[in-house]
This record gives sequence, C-alpha cells and structure tokens, in this order.
Amino acid sequence: MANVLIQPRYLLRENFMSYYKHHVFICTNQRQDGRACCEDHKASELRAYLKARVKEEGLAGPQGVRVNNAGCLDRCALGPVMVVYPNETWYRFTSKKDLEEILDSHLRNDKKVQHLRISPKYDD
Repeated sequence: MANVLIQPRYLLRENFMSYYKHHVFICTNQRQDGRACCEDHKASELRAYLKARVKEEGLAGPQGVRVNNAGCLDRCALGPVMVVYPNETWYRFTSKKDLEEILDSHLRNDKKVQHLRISPKYDD
C-alpha cells in the first residue's frame, strides 16, 4: 500500500483566509556599490506616502491593506517596484499619482492597473 499523506481539513489551503486582503512590499533597497536601485528613485519617500494614504483612507489593518518595506526584489532596472500579495501583482511606479491609481484601483477596488504592471518573469 502506498504511503498517502492525509491532511486534516483545517490545514487545507482553501480553509485559510489571508490576514491582509492586500500585503504590499515596496523595495527600498539602497545599494552601496553604485549599481541602480529602487532607493535612487525615492522609494522610501513614496512608500511612506502610500502607507499614510492607506491609513487615511481607513484601509489599513487586518483584512485590509498592509504596506511594508522590502529589501532588494531583484528588479532594480525597473525601479522603484512593488509586489502586492496574495495575488503576486508586480508594479513599477514613479510618482504619487501612480500610487494613487494603484490605491484606488487595486487596493480599494481589486482592479489591477494594467499600464503600471510588470511581468513577474522580467529578467533584468
């Protein structure tokens, strides 16, 4: 008889809810060797802006939106970049206007902003 792993029902993925509806990671990495990085494009300042706007809009917290710093996401040639989980949507943004569009469309209304998306398989 083959070994069969039987998981208890409570461990099945479909029984889990994400703690956050959207978990946003923004690369704020600053390279010391002179190579391009997201922080060269004011990533920390833009992350702070988005985090404040999420709070202002009442979207922050459990079952809502969380905005975090991330170290290098290896997409430096495109920077600044973010990834939104749980659906792994990658964005390149350059301004507060871009962040407002992501906030209103994706984080509030679950509609991806196609013109700001980058492919998860991009090889820089």
